[in-house]
Amino acid sequence: MDLFERIQASAAYIKTKIKEVPKTGIILGTGIGSLNEIISPEVEIPYDYIPFFSVSTVSSHAGKLIFGRSGGKYVMMMAGRFHYYEGYSMEQLTFPVRVMKALGVETLILSNAAGGMNSEFNIGDVMIIRDHINLFPEHPLRGANDERLGPRFPDMSEPYDMEMISLAHKIAKEQGLNVHTGVYIGLQGPTFETPAEYKWLHRIGGDAVGMSTVPEVIVAIHSGIRVFAASIITDIGVTETPVKITLEEVLAAANAAAPKLARLVSTLLERL
Repeated sequence: MDLFERIQASAAYIKTKIKEVPKTGIILGTGIGSLNEIISPEVEIPYDYIPFFSVSTVSSHAGKLIFGRSGGKYVMMMAGRFHYYEGYSMEQLTFPVRVMKALGVETLILSNAAGGMNSEFNIGDVMIIRDHINLFPEHPLRGANDERLGPRFPDMSEPYDMEMISLAHKIAKEQGLNVHTGVYIGLQGPTFETPAEYKWLHRIGGDAVGMSTVPEVIVAIHSGIRVFAASIITDIGVTETPVKITLEEVLAAANAAAPKLARLVSTLLERL
């Protein structure tokens, strides 16, 4: 089976479990499990039940698809994503985005936990991503292109939908939520960045850095899906004195700030 056929097989299985076509897909990041609060679950499908799906090896990722209502719309949510550092290929970790497209998804909303590199950021802040810098060692579109999935050379002049960014800022103002807008840099991980790397990443234009999102966004754009993404700042990397970072601290910061992002995303869904 080629990639297109595997996508269709996965989508066909999922369609036997749901009664409605989701137009919006959501991918949750590390420690942001409370975003589950924005959806009223109707169907849950573990990843290992779905043909050709991978299974997340990160303990903080639930590893299932959730279908249900949010903001008056039927959506599908990935509770747990796949990462390049887990050993998956780019094709494997972006495969769920391909399946979303095959199911009828038109809009993708992503969240992640990220290290902050902007002096205006504080731990727990929300940063809406307006652009990214791809520093992954492999590109998700490398190799032969299947025109059934998207064009050989997709335009990346607006990877993050400016209309949704503008709407999100309007909603945040209404909710009294102070949000930032910035550039996200994607690295393979799994190590957190060194002080020198944080400084370099900031100098080349980054406001936040993480180990996900960029490959999924590239494949979403290739597939013709519009994208909105936001980071929760879980640590600050550009400081005078280096600060040790642990996964436990990242998870705690992400979970503490997740309700703010959940309210923003829920209202954004209502108004799309």
